[in-house]
Amino acid sequence: MVEDFSSIWQRAAERKGGDAALQHLLSTPLSSEHLAGISDDRWLSAFTKTIFQSGFVWRVVEDKWPNFEQAFFDFDPEKMLMLDDSHIERLCNDASIIRNRQKIITVPHNAQMILDLAKEHGSFGKFVAQWPSDDIVGLWLLLKKQGARLGGNSASYALRRMGKDTFILSNDVVAYLVNRGVVNKAPTSIKGLKAVQEVFNGWQLQSSLPLAAISQTVAYSIGENYL
Repeated sequence: MVEDFSSIWQRAAERKGGDAALQHLLSTPLSSEHLAGISDDRWLSAFTKTIFQSGFVWRVVEDKWPNFEQAFFDFDPEKMLMLDDSHIERLCNDASIIRNRQKIITVPHNAQMILDLAKEHGSFGKFVAQWPSDDIVGLWLLLKKQGARLGGNSASYALRRMGKDTFILSNDVVAYLVNRGVVNKAPTSIKGLKAVQEVFNGWQLQSSLPLAAISQTVAYSIGENYL
């Protein structure tokens, strides 16, 4: 059985030096208005960066990112749909970026997804902004289904990077959920993800904190003497 969030908060605060110190560590998501104003190219850039950082040294990707922006024309989705085989081949031989073909070819695929959703909702940012936090796993699943290489934690990391409120199933958070019998492993099924969503929804009702702050607090509450 999961704990009341107040117990989790107290344990995390004790480990991090008090309530104020813990609060200082927590993320603050953007408002819906700010999210809605983010241009489609920035979403494609964020998804692509997260995909390239997955399973790779994040700092290396970060250092090379200005080269990525130049090589991919600032991730303009319309331009990315025009990438033909010869252009992709040039990108795969461009030493200024990371030459991973399977990740490079996700760019036009995810550009198409962004444009499709933008056409339906006015912009991709507006689509993300209106998605309810009490079903954030539904957004993860949609991005996984319609996008490329956005499964696992990729969608949640990219969304949080852009300011959308979301919890993240980090190793510590999963360890807590397994210890408390919510899931028996890192959840990937719809059933498992919805069970986790219900727990976070309950904690949000108790605390009035964003999902991001809640999952960070859970992670900070984990110590060697707990699990």
